[in-house]
Amino acid sequence: MNRPAPTEYAPHFQGYVDRVPAGDVLAHLERQGAATCALLRRVPADRGGFAYAPGKWTIKRLWQHVCDGERLFAYRAMCIARGEAASLPPFDEDLYAANDGSDGRQLADVVAEFAAVRAATLALFRGFDAAAWARQGLANGKPASVRSLPWITAGHELHHLAVLRERYGIA
Repeated sequence: MNRPAPTEYAPHFQGYVDRVPAGDVLAHLERQGAATCALLRRVPADRGGFAYAPGKWTIKRLWQHVCDGERLFAYRAMCIARGEAASLPPFDEDLYAANDGSDGRQLADVVAEFAAVRAATLALFRGFDAAAWARQGLANGKPASVRSLPWITAGHELHHLAVLRERYGIA
């Protein structure tokens, strides 16, 4: 599957799409998910509640956000692939984060959830036929092609992995 054209997604996703290496995006998602789980499993449990500055998300909350985002992107892909014509709702990341329950969870549980979400995402994407991949719809009133959503998913994770490295000191 080729990289989607900029007309296939909202402009604010360009940075995510640009982060993803060329090639088979589904194979990339599979490798990336395994590598990310391995990385996060090495983070000591007591660091899960670490935030690099006051008011910033903890490691657990950041990764719960990645899980929530991936679920949302997969949901959008499924809806559009199935022919949904209505614009899909926006994603208020701050509202979701404020209500995600990550404070009461262990980092290991968030990582296990991420692994399960990634497996479900890959199963969904691998089930799409050529007609489904070609469908286009709207999310938050902006263009969204089924084809763009694995790239956005992968780039969203890559963005937050960079945040983990640069701001949380996790490498």
